[in-house]
Amino acid sequence: MSKLNVRVGNFLFRYRNGLGPLLFLLALLAGRPGFPGGRADLNLLLDCAGIALALAGQLLRIVTIGFEYIERGGRNRQVYASKLVQGGVFALCRNPLYLGNLLLAAGLALVVHSVAFYLLVLPLVSYGYVAIVAAEEAFLGEKFGAEYAQYCRRVNRWLPHLHGWRAAVGGMRFNWRRVLVKEYNTVFVVLLTLAAVKLWADYQVLGSPALPPPAGMVSAFIAWLGGYLAVRTAKKTGYVKP
Repeated sequence: MSKLNVRVGNFLFRYRNGLGPLLFLLALLAGRPGFPGGRADLNLLLDCAGIALALAGQLLRIVTIGFEYIERGGRNRQVYASKLVQGGVFALCRNPLYLGNLLLAAGLALVVHSVAFYLLVLPLVSYGYVAIVAAEEAFLGEKFGAEYAQYCRRVNRWLPHLHGWRAAVGGMRFNWRRVLVKEYNTVFVVLLTLAAVKLWADYQVLGSPALPPPAGMVSAFIAWLGGYLAVRTAKKTGYVKP
């Protein structure tokens, strides 16, 4: 890993929660979506592929968190780990949560289908995670030494060893409560974002006839908001604990 990547990674780790959405909004404003080849049927295929890819990324995050918890936020917005997590999905791939995020970004790019997303969002997001991983690896290597070096030799950085799935999660309990508490916000944001970018992209190409009836959109949003507030309340009141 280069020292430059480590420095950039530490910076991005600190500000990633603001920089990511900002990049996403800039790309939406900068790029105009279109149908591939002007064909609605190809656009539908891209939409389906994009939604499937994004949901696969979200599913990977859920499975990862359900089997093993990791301190994702660091400490004081800096890279930090009190222990070296090696179980569950982390026994198959060292960065499953970031891999899930990359799948989410690729899925959204396919749904929006604009030059700005292909040439701006995907390269920058990919490099951002490469740099953040470099910063985390530098921290973990210094803190855990030989144990981390052995883990790196055994487990790929990105590509999961799927054939080791049974051995990786054997004897582990999937914690749905932890998923609900730790991941609910991401799940609701992903669902809302997918719906919003799909409507926005279709509106940019076809205009208002592409949009569903207002009553339908309002009902869907109320259902989304009600679900979000219900889960959030269950977490905040301690009704659901990890």
